[in-house]
Amino acid sequence: MARIPPIAATPLPGLSLSRRKAVFALIAAPSILTHARAQAPVSRRATPTQTEGPFYPVSIPRDADFDLLRNGGLTYTRGQACTLEGSVSDLAGRPVRGAMVEIWQCDHAGHYDHPGDGGNTDKSFQGFGRATVDAQGRYRFRTIRPVAYGSRTPHIHVKVRLGARELLTTQLYVAGEPLNARDFLWRSLSDGDARAALTVPFVPSADGLRAEFALLVVA
Repeated sequence: MARIPPIAATPLPGLSLSRRKAVFALIAAPSILTHARAQAPVSRRATPTQTEGPFYPVSIPRDADFDLLRNGGLTYTRGQACTLEGSVSDLAGRPVRGAMVEIWQCDHAGHYDHPGDGGNTDKSFQGFGRATVDAQGRYRFRTIRPVAYGSRTPHIHVKVRLGARELLTTQLYVAGEPLNARDFLWRSLSDGDARAALTVPFVPSADGLRAEFALLVVA
């Protein structure tokens, strides 16, 4: 088969060599800039921290798995059941493999499983759970939509650990909850982005409500 000779670039009439180079550079510049923009790193902001509060377990309960609706042999049927799931990523967007997510919250009547809250919690509600993320950094819990108590709006406490390191302690809030605007901790969040990062919708699903909570940490 005959070889097709390469096609030589056609000089632009009336332009010197140096000027032709300048014209070609200007023509190529937009595509170079577009590629550079596509490769620019995405700026991510760490999930805001919030206080642990007074009701973190004094000791980790025997049943501390991902399903807070079952405590030992008991099944919890009060409140609105929900699935809380999400991911744990670093600020570059990479999954934090091996991270452990912990959550704790009050029962449907506003009681924590903690001696400082009078020991009035429903014994069928686990109240505290742990889940290790999978290879994609995902976690999942079964629990209830949080409820209000005292001066606090509905919320769930969340902590992220990696080995012996504590990467994050924060609280999750319910989007659209009228009591948020009166809650001193929700109002203490610095700006709209910080509030949006901790405030998520609880939407209907096949097995109750569902909420997605992404956690960005410095790992």
